[in-house]
Amino acid sequence: MSRLPLSFCTGPYDRMAAIFDGSISIDGVDLIPMAVQQPMEIFARMLQNQEFDISEMSLTHCYALRQNGKARFFTVPVFPSRMFRHSYIFINRHKIKAPQDLAGKRIGVQGFQMTAAVWIRGLLRHQYDVSLQDVEWVEGGVNEKGVAGGEATSFHPKGLKVSHAGNSRSLSDMLATGEIDALIGAIKPASLRASPDVARLFPNYHEIERSYFKETGIFPIMHAMVIKDGVHLANPWLANNLYKACEQAKAIALNKSRFTGALQFMLPWLDEHLEEIHDLFGGDAWLYGVARNRKALVAFSDYLVEDGLLAKPMAPEEVFLPIDGLAAKG
Repeated sequence: MSRLPLSFCTGPYDRMAAIFDGSISIDGVDLIPMAVQQPMEIFARMLQNQEFDISEMSLTHCYALRQNGKARFFTVPVFPSRMFRHSYIFINRHKIKAPQDLAGKRIGVQGFQMTAAVWIRGLLRHQYDVSLQDVEWVEGGVNEKGVAGGEATSFHPKGLKVSHAGNSRSLSDMLATGEIDALIGAIKPASLRASPDVARLFPNYHEIERSYFKETGIFPIMHAMVIKDGVHLANPWLANNLYKACEQAKAIALNKSRFTGALQFMLPWLDEHLEEIHDLFGGDAWLYGVARNRKALVAFSDYLVEDGLLAKPMAPEEVFLPIDGLAAKG
């Protein structure tokens, strides 16, 4: 059987490195890999022009486009990007002292729909009882001007109070001057170090995020892998093979990181971090598959409904392709 030539695009992640360098192949596929640092660029290129056969995608779009019938891809339960988000709530220290102070304020965000912002709004509501109903959302670039991703990725619920920073101001600058009271999302503002008026809402975020995981069992998922609709429909075997390859690539990255003869990454306390991961997560924080991530996926669906980005909750089985037992075991 001839092998399929397929394009493949994710960020330059350690858990995908073995696929990019050819150490791991996707059975039946001649891969044409491309690493792109900026996730928003990947999403925009996939959503606008279906530029890739296989790519990374914002979890929000995986849910919302599937529910409204506009998804031109199928989603595989491989999650290349995950991140705790308590550390990505930035404040003007003269305007905000505590989480509850965010109610009714002007809050900057790259795009209301972005997955990081959905997780942050969810944790603010459910952990800190913050009402976000009367917030004015100000969209714009964090350290650059203009909304990241543009029209290709942005969408809003009806009735949202939203304005735009425009092309003359960055959200980072607006936070420092007090034009916005807080900023949430996936990028640190340059003013965090440059301005004495900008701070994190939770300076002890590492401790808080550890406690959050112990309490909820959730390590927030940012992105999933998707296959172009025409490619999947013509080759339904591909999803399982992609899943297997991603599990194998991740295992290689984990083993390399644990080598103690020399540090794999430029992290002076890498051994300490690995020990913490073992104690907290059981050795693998980057679990793939629906069953092992059901709690996080259900919570995310609920948060999307609360944000007005979904009309009703979606079970994971409505969003993700089924992966057979052999593939799910990795």
